[in-house]
Amino acid sequence: MIETAGHLPGLPAGEVAWRTLDFSAWGDHVQVRVPELTTAQAGALASHVRENARSYLRTLPVAQIVATLDAAIARLLDRDDPWRRRAEAVLPIVTGYDRESVRLGLSGYLRSFRAPQLQRFLAEDFVNPAVLDGFQPAMKGGFTRALGPQLLLHIWAGNVPGLSLWSLICGLLVKAGTVGKVASAEPLLAGWLAQILAEIDPKLGECLAVVWWKGGDAEAERAWLNEADTIVAYGGNDALAAIRERVPVTARFLPHGHRIGFGLIGAEALDTRRAGPLARLVAQDVARWEQQGCYSPQMLFVARGGAVSPREFAERVSQELGALSPRHPRRALSVAEAAGVADWRSREEMRGFDDDGTVVLGEAGDGWSVVFSEVAEPLAPSALNRTLKIVAVDSLDTVPPLVSPARAYLQTAAVAASPRELFRIAALLGEAGVTRICGFGAMAAPEAGWHNDGRFNLLDLVRLTEIEQSAERAADGFAAYVD
Repeated sequence: MIETAGHLPGLPAGEVAWRTLDFSAWGDHVQVRVPELTTAQAGALASHVRENARSYLRTLPVAQIVATLDAAIARLLDRDDPWRRRAEAVLPIVTGYDRESVRLGLSGYLRSFRAPQLQRFLAEDFVNPAVLDGFQPAMKGGFTRALGPQLLLHIWAGNVPGLSLWSLICGLLVKAGTVGKVASAEPLLAGWLAQILAEIDPKLGECLAVVWWKGGDAEAERAWLNEADTIVAYGGNDALAAIRERVPVTARFLPHGHRIGFGLIGAEALDTRRAGPLARLVAQDVARWEQQGCYSPQMLFVARGGAVSPREFAERVSQELGALSPRHPRRALSVAEAAGVADWRSREEMRGFDDDGTVVLGEAGDGWSVVFSEVAEPLAPSALNRTLKIVAVDSLDTVPPLVSPARAYLQTAAVAASPRELFRIAALLGEAGVTRICGFGAMAAPEAGWHNDGRFNLLDLVRLTEIEQSAERAADGFAAYVD
């Protein structure tokens, strides 16, 4: 099976050099051809996208853009559509995630981009989304208009399938000429969406491009950085720091780096009726995308005092991970990943010999590992790939001081507690640096319009042009009706 990645409007395919990436999983094999553009081709493509966005995309009402995106997403949600069938067939091989996880995860994620959800995106950031279409009255007086970048560059990570769609769609909503660089780990879905959009609206297809260059290729990266006036980048902190050094001082740089998710469970959630379903939701959060997302849980803080003890709850979570494994087997790990999991388990097993209440649940070959500790300890990363540490605490009040030293890496926390306790502890978590608080079972499925890393999805991309009241008053003096 051979697939071709990317979307290169205005560039003849025969003039582009292609590299082949090989993927194997679940007994199948696929080759993906990715484009290797010269500096001159990158410049020509950037100019093509920029000019078409200026002459066409910026003239569209934002409601029309929403309708076109909705139609494209509807095709990817339709299991009878050739594009959806292609995604279900190919993405498990490319990403290594099992077919059922891809099918369910894709459907859940894509629903975030239907028309009602996109309208929520707009409403979250703009009191009046028409500000993207033209000047609108400002509350302080005068008029305001929001303008997206002439050329917006996205540099995507490939740890979670479809991650690229979030920022790609945000760029189109603010009418930016858009270029996205796909990751070698998942180079297909963004290009597929671009091609579907081009089928629905060929002119819109000329306003965006999907490209590839090898990670660490500073020359190729610099060529694109010099073309863009705004850059959105995802990846490891070291990689983002290297990109930041190459970003022109005149460009806006919006990085999204490493994050660590965790959960808190109050004693009131641990009765014999609630503990089982809650453990199932925790297991689903751990297994979904193998904790590769920045929102995935790596540690749980469980309060003592419930009918079910923290140790018993940890055992239930381990059992639920075991029950998930036959239907959603863990993807094959790389040598480095397998070594990381083994090292993490070994360290925790050694701690158990110190008689500090640390217990490792699940055998080394089970495909998951849950570590339980009776001693509270600061938030720390797990080895990912279905590895979770659960620690007992006397009260949820002890958790914010345990996580605040990692505030630079905090984003998502799941909370299982009573309504009054939820809002009380949420205030403490916000002070500690948490930007998203959700329920268990939803950690890897953020709501449409959520503020990634506590920032605006759309407002961060635009600049505002204001007509002040003084300009209005002065214009009155030059009107034909003035005597």
